[in-house]
Amino acid sequence: MFLFLTSCVGICVTDALLIINLPEGPTAHFKLSKLVLRKDIKNHGNPTSHKPELVLNNFTTRLGHRVGRMIQSLFPQDPNFRGRRVVTFHNQRDYIFFRHHRYIFEEKEKKIVSKDKKSKGETKTEKQINCRLQECGPRFTLKLLTLQHGTFDTKSGEYEWVHKPDLDTSRRRFFL
Repeated sequence: MFLFLTSCVGICVTDALLIINLPEGPTAHFKLSKLVLRKDIKNHGNPTSHKPELVLNNFTTRLGHRVGRMIQSLFPQDPNFRGRRVVTFHNQRDYIFFRHHRYIFEEKEKKIVSKDKKSKGETKTEKQINCRLQECGPRFTLKLLTLQHGTFDTKSGEYEWVHKPDLDTSRRRFFL
C-alpha cells in the first residue's frame, strides 16, 4: 500500500490523494478539497495511539465497493475499542467526506424530586451517562477522478473508471 499526497508547483497546497495498492494495484486518484487541519478546528480533541474503528457509509455500487475496500485496506483490521477513536468515510453524491472523532462518556448526577405523598418531596440523585463526539481532525472531502488497473501509469495504464465532466449532467445518477 502506498499513499501519496500531491501539491501544485510553487504553492504549498495539497490538492490530490493517490492510493496505490502495491505490488499489483489498483490505483485510485482523488481530488482533495475543503481541507481543515486539526489546529484550525475549534475545541478539537487529541487523538490517542489506539487503532481506530472504521465507518464506511453509502458505498453501495460496484465501484463504491471497490473504492471502499481500498480505503478499508489503509487501516488496521483489528480496532481497539478502548481507544474510542472513530474514522468515518461518508459517501454522498460521489463526494467522500472524511471525519476523525473520538467519543467521550460523561457521567452527570441528576437530582430527582419525588412527588409521592409517602416520600414527602425527598430528593434523590441519579447518575446519568451521556456520550458525545469530539472531532480530532483533520477533515476533508475526496472526489474520485480515476481508478486504474495495476500501479500508477499515466501513459499506458488501463483505466477501470474515469470521471468526465459530462457525467455530472444528472442529479440522480451516482457512481460510488
